Amino acid sequence: MTGTEKIKIAIHLGDEIAEVGEMVTDRKNIFFRYNPSFIEKRIEISPFKLPLSTEIHTANPYPFEGLFGVFYDSLPDGWGRLLLDRTLLKKGLLTEQVTPLDRLAIVGKKGMGALIYEPEFNIGEDFRNQPDLDDIAREVEAILHGDSSGNIEALYQAAGSSGGARPKILTGFNPLNNQIIPENEILPEGFEHWLVKFSSSADKSDAANIEFAFYKMALEAGIEMSPCNLFTGKSGRVYFGTKRFDRAGNQKIHLHSASGLLHDNFRQSTMDYGHLMDCAFRLENHINAYRKILRLAAFNVFSHNRDDHSRNFAFLMDASGDWKLAPAFDLTFSTSAFGMHSTSVAGETKSPGRTQLMELANHFKIKNAPEIIEQVVSAVRKWPSFAEEYGVSSVSISQINSVIKRLTA
Repeated sequence: MTGTEKIKIAIHLGDEIAEVGEMVTDRKNIFFRYNPSFIEKRIEISPFKLPLSTEIHTANPYPFEGLFGVFYDSLPDGWGRLLLDRTLLKKGLLTEQVTPLDRLAIVGKKGMGALIYEPEFNIGEDFRNQPDLDDIAREVEAILHGDSSGNIEALYQAAGSSGGARPKILTGFNPLNNQIIPENEILPEGFEHWLVKFSSSADKSDAANIEFAFYKMALEAGIEMSPCNLFTGKSGRVYFGTKRFDRAGNQKIHLHSASGLLHDNFRQSTMDYGHLMDCAFRLENHINAYRKILRLAAFNVFSHNRDDHSRNFAFLMDASGDWKLAPAFDLTFSTSAFGMHSTSVAGETKSPGRTQLMELANHFKIKNAPEIIEQVVSAVRKWPSFAEEYGVSSVSISQINSVIKRLTA
């Protein structure tokens, strides 16, 4: 299955599947060309780095292995990439032999968002029965500790092309009867496309409760988020889940991360919230885009969510080509690899606060910025009540509250 030299790309636009174009490689570079029929639609799937054109496009090798960001967004990273590489090794394939086009072929039609790739290589096997969250958690822990798993291929299929360091699966969930079923492109009536997270080796035992309390706190702060839920396994163990915003029923929605849009290396990001504000305004063409980013920046600053890298912000495009900021996600008490904010606030990464937030607001002429910031501060200060209501341990409540008090003083 290695050695893919050509990939065809299509996209779901509502009920239509449109041919976007194709990529080919000469083993040194990757070349992309739009399909003329897609150019006629005048829909920009990546307006900043891959504008509509009859030319042959070539991306730089850095930061996305020669791919344009819009296609790199389809690939799994973190946990998903770990599972894929383990699955490939189990099949006797060295990961260095697997090219970016091979990886896109493995994604096929199962990626996040609305893009699909042909030919498609199926390397895994699906969970045949209803997923048991406790069993999956044990499998995850074994893999994180370096042990082999007989179910690793099914785990890879369940993880799909999801990103992020924390283990997760894609699943179908029926909110009326709380039933969970294996993920499928087309789910039965009553089921929705959801994502369920599991603890990493660095997580606290109440990580799911903490993230759910942050979800409720973010809603109080006026931030849009997709519906979230706490799932309880047979053992009583709790797992955090969220409804996927790249699905509307069984329809796929085009998803593009800020990292992919701006070709920012999210592992060594140079992005500022000012860049994100500019990006959002150019896509939405409305001043409210500035306010949404300011609100999100304020929440991340005052709640100590420092793993705010550029792949943790995303935009959605509808079937007509109109863009909007995606609901916020991965909001929880966290730090980055270097302890600083991954995305700077008016150039400050170590200790941003009201001064830097107002500097951004003044630059972009956001008139009601003080009110936005104070609404966020008011919500974040309610952390103890949110945390207690949703089962966060007293130790975690106290530790997080001491940090929040300092940040919101």
